[in-house]
Amino acid sequence: MALKLLSKLRNQNLQITRNRNHHRLLDAARFFSEQPVSNLSTPDDSKFIIKNKQQTTTSSLKQHELAKFAAISDTWWDSEGPFKPLHNMNPTRLAFIRSTLCRHFSKDPNCARPFEGLKIVDVGCGGGILSEPLARMGATVTGVDAVEKNINVARLHADLDPETSTIEYCCTTAEKLVEEQRKFDAVIALEVIEHVAAPAEFCKSLAALAYPGGATVISTINRSMRAYATAIVAAEYLLNWLPKGTHQWSSFLTPEELVLILQRASIHVKEMAGFVYSPLTGRWSLSDDISVNFIAYGTKDGQ
Repeated sequence: MALKLLSKLRNQNLQITRNRNHHRLLDAARFFSEQPVSNLSTPDDSKFIIKNKQQTTTSSLKQHELAKFAAISDTWWDSEGPFKPLHNMNPTRLAFIRSTLCRHFSKDPNCARPFEGLKIVDVGCGGGILSEPLARMGATVTGVDAVEKNINVARLHADLDPETSTIEYCCTTAEKLVEEQRKFDAVIALEVIEHVAAPAEFCKSLAALAYPGGATVISTINRSMRAYATAIVAAEYLLNWLPKGTHQWSSFLTPEELVLILQRASIHVKEMAGFVYSPLTGRWSLSDDISVNFIAYGTKDGQ
Protein backbone atom coordinates (compact mmCIF):
# COMPACT_ATOMS: atom_id res chain seq x y z
CA MET A 1 0.00 0.00 0.00
CA ALA A 2 2.76 2.44 0.96
CA LEU A 3 4.74 1.78 -2.21
CA LYS A 4 1.63 2.13 -4.34
CA LEU A 5 0.73 5.47 -2.74
CA LEU A 6 4.25 6.80 -3.09
CA SER A 7 4.23 5.80 -6.75
CA LYS A 8 1.03 7.76 -7.30
CA LEU A 9 2.34 10.80 -5.49
CA ARG A 10 5.56 10.82 -7.50
CA ASN A 11 3.41 11.24 -10.58
CA GLN A 12 1.87 14.41 -9.14
CA ASN A 13 3.29 17.71 -10.35
CA LEU A 14 4.01 19.03 -6.85
CA GLN A 15 6.18 22.02 -6.13
CA ILE A 16 7.44 22.81 -2.63
CA THR A 17 8.11 26.45 -1.83
CA ARG A 18 11.81 27.22 -2.27
CA ASN A 19 12.38 23.69 -3.51
CA ARG A 20 11.82 22.83 -7.15
CA ASN A 21 12.60 19.18 -6.58
CA HIS A 22 9.09 17.68 -6.74
CA HIS A 23 10.03 14.40 -5.08
CA ARG A 24 11.51 15.96 -1.96
CA LEU A 25 8.01 16.42 -0.57
CA LEU A 26 7.57 12.67 -0.54
CA ASP A 27 10.95 12.10 1.11
CA ALA A 28 10.22 14.69 3.80
CA ALA A 29 6.91 13.18 4.86
CA ARG A 30 8.24 10.22 6.80
CA PHE A 31 5.26 9.32 8.93
CA PHE A 32 2.95 7.43 6.65
CA SER A 33 -0.76 6.83 7.06
CA GLU A 34 -1.84 3.46 8.40
CA GLN A 35 -5.38 4.02 7.17
CA PRO A 36 -6.49 3.98 3.52
CA VAL A 37 -7.65 7.34 2.24
CA SER A 38 -10.94 5.77 1.21
CA ASN A 39 -11.69 5.27 4.90
CA LEU A 40 -10.96 8.87 5.89
CA SER A 41 -14.58 9.67 6.50
CA THR A 42 -16.92 8.85 9.33
CA PRO A 43 -20.39 7.30 9.38
CA ASP A 44 -23.39 9.54 8.82
CA ASP A 45 -24.22 9.50 12.54
CA SER A 46 -21.02 11.49 13.19
CA LYS A 47 -22.53 14.41 11.32
CA PHE A 48 -25.09 16.77 12.75
CA ILE A 49 -27.85 19.04 11.54
CA ILE A 50 -27.67 22.84 11.44
CA LYS A 51 -30.95 24.71 11.23
CA ASN A 52 -30.73 28.09 9.56
CA LYS A 53 -33.63 30.21 8.32
CA GLN A 54 -36.13 27.35 8.51
CA GLN A 55 -33.87 25.09 6.42
CA THR A 56 -31.96 22.02 7.47
CA THR A 57 -28.57 21.05 6.11
CA THR A 58 -25.98 18.41 6.92
CA SER A 59 -22.55 19.65 7.93
CA SER A 60 -19.25 17.77 7.92
CA LEU A 61 -18.24 19.53 11.14
CA LYS A 62 -18.30 17.86 14.54
CA GLN A 63 -20.73 19.28 17.08
CA HIS A 64 -18.28 19.08 19.98
CA GLU A 65 -15.73 20.99 17.89
CA LEU A 66 -18.23 23.82 17.40
CA ALA A 67 -18.94 23.96 21.12
CA LYS A 68 -15.22 24.07 21.84
CA PHE A 69 -14.64 27.12 19.65
CA ALA A 70 -17.86 28.82 20.72
CA ALA A 71 -16.58 28.80 24.30
CA ILE A 72 -13.58 30.98 23.38
CA SER A 73 -15.15 33.02 20.57
CA ASP A 74 -14.88 36.32 22.48
CA THR A 75 -11.09 36.07 22.40
CA TRP A 76 -10.56 35.96 18.63
CA TRP A 77 -8.98 39.41 18.47
CA ASP A 78 -6.94 39.06 21.66
CA SER A 79 -3.45 38.59 20.23
CA GLU A 80 -2.29 37.22 23.59
CA GLY A 81 -5.28 34.90 24.08
CA PRO A 82 -6.10 31.35 22.94
CA PHE A 83 -5.71 32.33 19.28
CA LYS A 84 -2.24 33.82 19.73
CA PRO A 85 -0.61 31.08 17.57
CA LEU A 86 -2.91 31.96 14.65
CA HIS A 87 -2.20 35.69 15.04
CA ASN A 88 1.54 34.96 15.00
CA MET A 89 1.21 32.63 12.01
CA ASN A 90 -1.09 34.92 10.03
CA PRO A 91 1.61 36.99 8.23
CA THR A 92 3.26 33.78 7.01
CA ARG A 93 -0.05 32.26 5.91
CA LEU A 94 -0.87 35.45 4.03
CA ALA A 95 2.54 35.50 2.35
CA PHE A 96 1.88 32.03 0.91
CA ILE A 97 -1.66 32.97 -0.16
CA ARG A 98 -0.51 36.23 -1.75
CA SER A 99 2.27 34.51 -3.68
CA THR A 100 0.25 31.56 -4.99
CA LEU A 101 -2.95 33.44 -5.83
CA CYS A 102 -1.10 36.27 -7.58
CA ARG A 103 0.72 33.71 -9.67
CA HIS A 104 -2.47 31.78 -10.39
CA PHE A 105 -4.52 34.82 -11.39
CA SER A 106 -1.61 36.75 -12.99
CA LYS A 107 -1.76 39.54 -10.42
CA ASP A 108 1.03 41.85 -9.28
CA PRO A 109 2.08 40.69 -5.77
CA ASN A 110 3.83 44.01 -5.14
CA CYS A 111 0.78 46.25 -5.50
CA ALA A 112 -1.28 47.31 -2.49
CA ARG A 113 -4.49 45.54 -3.59
CA PRO A 114 -3.41 42.51 -5.63
CA PHE A 115 -6.71 40.67 -5.13
CA GLU A 116 -8.85 43.39 -6.70
CA GLY A 117 -11.64 41.76 -8.71
CA LEU A 118 -11.36 38.34 -7.03
CA LYS A 119 -14.15 36.67 -5.08
CA ILE A 120 -12.71 34.71 -2.16
CA VAL A 121 -14.49 32.60 0.45
CA ASP A 122 -12.85 32.01 3.84
CA VAL A 123 -14.35 28.75 5.11
CA GLY A 124 -14.18 28.44 8.89
CA CYS A 125 -13.36 32.13 9.18
CA GLY A 126 -13.67 32.30 12.96
CA GLY A 127 -13.44 35.90 14.10
CA GLY A 128 -12.18 37.11 10.72
CA ILE A 129 -8.44 37.34 11.32
CA LEU A 130 -7.79 36.08 7.78
CA SER A 131 -10.85 37.57 6.07
CA GLU A 132 -9.91 41.13 7.02
CA PRO A 133 -6.42 41.24 5.46
CA LEU A 134 -7.81 39.53 2.34
CA ALA A 135 -10.37 42.34 2.05
CA ARG A 136 -7.65 44.96 2.54
CA MET A 137 -5.81 43.36 -0.36
CA GLY A 138 -8.80 44.13 -2.55
CA ALA A 139 -10.74 40.85 -2.56
CA THR A 140 -14.50 40.60 -2.33
CA VAL A 141 -14.59 38.35 0.73
CA THR A 142 -17.24 36.02 2.09
CA GLY A 143 -16.45 34.60 5.52
CA VAL A 144 -18.43 31.60 6.73
CA ASP A 145 -18.41 29.82 10.05
CA ALA A 146 -20.84 27.40 11.69
CA VAL A 147 -20.42 29.10 15.09
CA GLU A 148 -22.76 32.07 15.37
CA LYS A 149 -20.68 33.69 18.11
CA ASN A 150 -17.66 33.69 15.81
CA ILE A 151 -19.65 35.43 13.07
CA ASN A 152 -20.96 38.05 15.50
CA VAL A 153 -17.42 38.83 16.66
CA ALA A 154 -16.19 38.98 13.06
CA ARG A 155 -18.95 41.39 12.00
CA LEU A 156 -18.40 43.71 14.94
CA HIS A 157 -14.67 43.90 14.34
CA ALA A 158 -14.99 44.33 10.56
CA ASP A 159 -17.39 47.23 11.00
CA LEU A 160 -14.64 49.20 12.75
CA ASP A 161 -12.84 49.72 9.43
CA PRO A 162 -14.47 50.88 6.16
CA GLU A 163 -12.08 48.63 4.20
CA THR A 164 -13.34 45.52 5.97
CA SER A 165 -16.96 46.47 6.57
CA THR A 166 -17.79 45.15 3.10
CA ILE A 167 -17.01 41.54 4.10
CA GLU A 168 -20.04 39.28 3.86
CA TYR A 169 -20.13 37.14 7.00
CA CYS A 170 -22.55 34.21 7.15
CA CYS A 171 -23.27 31.69 9.88
CA THR A 172 -23.39 28.68 7.61
CA THR A 173 -21.30 25.84 6.21
CA ALA A 174 -19.50 25.04 2.98
CA GLU A 175 -22.16 22.43 2.25
CA LYS A 176 -24.90 25.02 2.54
CA LEU A 177 -23.10 27.38 0.17
CA VAL A 178 -22.90 24.54 -2.34
CA GLU A 179 -26.67 24.05 -2.05
CA GLU A 180 -27.08 27.76 -2.75
CA GLN A 181 -24.86 27.34 -5.84
CA ARG A 182 -22.37 29.95 -4.69
CA LYS A 183 -19.12 30.15 -6.66
CA PHE A 184 -15.77 31.82 -5.94
CA ASP A 185 -12.44 32.44 -7.66
CA ALA A 186 -10.56 31.14 -4.63
CA VAL A 187 -11.62 28.91 -1.73
CA ILE A 188 -9.57 29.06 1.47
CA ALA A 189 -9.87 26.80 4.52
CA LEU A 190 -7.06 27.23 7.04
CA GLU A 191 -6.77 25.04 10.14
CA VAL A 192 -10.27 23.67 9.54
CA ILE A 193 -10.04 20.23 7.95
CA GLU A 194 -8.60 18.65 11.13
CA HIS A 195 -11.84 19.55 12.90
CA VAL A 196 -14.29 18.01 10.43
CA ALA A 197 -15.86 14.56 10.63
CA ALA A 198 -15.51 13.69 6.95
CA PRO A 199 -12.44 15.27 5.29
CA ALA A 200 -13.16 13.78 1.87
CA GLU A 201 -16.72 15.12 1.80
CA PHE A 202 -15.54 18.48 3.09
CA CYS A 203 -13.01 18.77 0.25
CA LYS A 204 -15.71 17.89 -2.28
CA SER A 205 -17.70 20.85 -0.97
CA LEU A 206 -14.67 23.14 -1.23
CA ALA A 207 -14.15 22.01 -4.82
CA ALA A 208 -17.81 22.63 -5.66
CA LEU A 209 -17.47 26.23 -4.42
CA ALA A 210 -14.63 27.06 -6.82
CA TYR A 211 -15.11 28.14 -10.40
CA PRO A 212 -13.53 25.78 -12.97
CA GLY A 213 -9.87 26.71 -13.02
CA GLY A 214 -10.20 28.37 -9.62
CA ALA A 215 -7.77 28.08 -6.71
CA THR A 216 -8.00 26.31 -3.36
CA VAL A 217 -5.74 26.82 -0.34
CA ILE A 218 -5.83 24.51 2.68
CA SER A 219 -3.61 24.39 5.75
CA THR A 220 -3.56 21.79 8.51
CA ILE A 221 -1.28 19.70 10.74
CA ASN A 222 0.57 16.55 9.72
CA ARG A 223 -0.23 13.32 11.55
CA SER A 224 3.36 12.71 12.60
CA MET A 225 4.97 11.98 15.94
CA ARG A 226 6.75 15.32 15.73
CA ALA A 227 3.39 17.05 15.31
CA TYR A 228 2.03 15.20 18.34
CA ALA A 229 5.00 16.33 20.40
CA THR A 230 4.89 19.98 19.29
CA ALA A 231 1.30 20.81 18.30
CA ILE A 232 -0.36 18.92 21.15
CA VAL A 233 2.00 18.09 24.01
CA ALA A 234 4.08 21.29 23.84
CA ALA A 235 1.50 23.80 22.53
CA GLU A 236 -1.44 22.64 24.65
CA TYR A 237 0.07 21.13 27.81
CA LEU A 238 3.54 22.63 28.31
CA LEU A 239 3.44 26.12 26.79
CA ASN A 240 -0.34 26.62 27.14
CA TRP A 241 -0.49 28.30 23.73
CA LEU A 242 -3.80 26.57 23.05
CA PRO A 243 -6.62 25.30 25.28
CA LYS A 244 -6.13 21.65 26.20
CA GLY A 245 -8.02 19.40 23.83
CA THR A 246 -7.93 21.82 20.89
CA HIS A 247 -6.53 19.12 18.62
CA GLN A 248 -6.92 15.37 18.28
CA TRP A 249 -3.87 13.70 16.76
CA SER A 250 -5.99 11.03 15.08
CA SER A 251 -7.86 13.75 13.16
CA PHE A 252 -4.71 15.10 11.50
CA LEU A 253 -3.95 14.27 7.85
CA THR A 254 -0.61 13.47 6.31
CA PRO A 255 0.37 15.49 3.21
CA GLU A 256 -0.04 12.33 1.11
CA GLU A 257 -3.59 11.84 2.31
CA LEU A 258 -4.53 15.45 1.68
CA VAL A 259 -3.13 15.35 -1.85
CA LEU A 260 -5.13 12.23 -2.70
CA ILE A 261 -8.34 13.51 -1.09
CA LEU A 262 -8.07 16.76 -3.06
CA GLN A 263 -7.25 14.91 -6.27
CA ARG A 264 -10.41 12.84 -5.90
CA ALA A 265 -12.31 16.12 -5.50
CA SER A 266 -10.84 17.38 -8.82
CA ILE A 267 -8.34 19.67 -7.11
CA HIS A 268 -4.71 19.18 -8.11
CA VAL A 269 -2.08 20.33 -5.62
CA LYS A 270 0.54 22.52 -7.29
CA GLU A 271 2.53 23.80 -4.33
CA MET A 272 3.05 22.87 -0.70
CA ALA A 273 5.06 24.46 2.09
CA GLY A 274 5.64 23.98 5.79
CA PHE A 275 5.40 26.49 8.63
CA VAL A 276 8.34 26.51 11.04
CA TYR A 277 8.41 28.41 14.33
CA SER A 278 11.59 30.02 15.66
CA PRO A 279 11.62 30.33 19.48
CA LEU A 280 14.44 32.84 19.17
CA THR A 281 12.47 35.36 17.10
CA GLY A 282 8.96 34.24 18.04
CA ARG A 283 8.08 34.21 14.34
CA TRP A 284 6.89 31.68 11.80
CA SER A 285 8.45 31.23 8.37
CA LEU A 286 7.81 29.18 5.25
CA SER A 287 9.94 26.09 4.91
CA ASP A 288 10.39 22.82 3.04
CA ASP A 289 9.73 21.08 6.37
CA ILE A 290 6.14 19.79 6.25
CA SER A 291 6.47 17.45 9.23
CA VAL A 292 4.16 19.54 11.44
CA ASN A 293 2.20 22.53 10.05
CA PHE A 294 1.80 22.71 6.29
CA ILE A 295 -0.21 24.55 3.64
CA ALA A 296 -1.21 23.49 0.13
CA TYR A 297 -2.37 25.34 -2.96
CA GLY A 298 -4.25 23.58 -5.72
CA THR A 299 -6.29 24.28 -8.81
CA LYS A 300 -9.67 22.93 -9.81
CA ASP A 301 -10.12 21.17 -13.11
CA GLY A 302 -11.31 23.57 -15.82
CA GLN A 303 -14.06 22.94 -18.32
